[in-house]
Amino acid sequence: MSAADWTAVDDYLVGALQPDDPALAQALADSDAAGLPKIAVAPNQGKLLMLLAQSVGARRILEIGTLGGYSTIWLARALPADGRLVSLEYEAKHAEVARKNIARAGFGAQVEVRVGRGVDLLAGVEGPIDFSFIDADKASNPDYFQGALKLSRPGSLIVVDNVVRQGAALNPNGDANVQGIRRMFELVAAEPRVSATAVQTVGSKGWDGFCLIRVER
Repeated sequence: MSAADWTAVDDYLVGALQPDDPALAQALADSDAAGLPKIAVAPNQGKLLMLLAQSVGARRILEIGTLGGYSTIWLARALPADGRLVSLEYEAKHAEVARKNIARAGFGAQVEVRVGRGVDLLAGVEGPIDFSFIDADKASNPDYFQGALKLSRPGSLIVVDNVVRQGAALNPNGDANVQGIRRMFELVAAEPRVSATAVQTVGSKGWDGFCLIRVER
């Protein structure tokens, strides 16, 4: 199987199970027009995040890494009418694009995008958080995990994206991103308050994976 095959299957699955979505399509188009990196989650991955957040009855969601707001919109759709989502973004330009996309999708009143270093902004996030999605600089994943855990409650779910990186996670001497992922795995494995697994993914975003962490106590 090739990357083209993986993408074709993703396209089929999205076409079979997800109707056309103007708000999300426009969010991607505006992100592209603004020159943002093409690293948003795939449509079926976005829907998975929404379903996972719904499955834990999330009323308060934390996202670390907003980009153009594509995954933010998916997560906001999991919220009840009185739910809230806080998204942390380092790049002011990305945050500006995201805010417009989020508002156009109808979630301007429920979603707050804060700009700055994620490790600094975490201290100002109010908990408890029911669902966290970590998708920012991988070198800081250990800090992001520990920060999200502090804000979580028993039963909360933390999802971390891009933990396989085309297999680079196998390399103990990898770059700063790989080192951040491997150190996060070590912290998760040693943390008695959580239960976790990781799964590989292939598709339109290539070969990668998610880590899913449930807070037990």
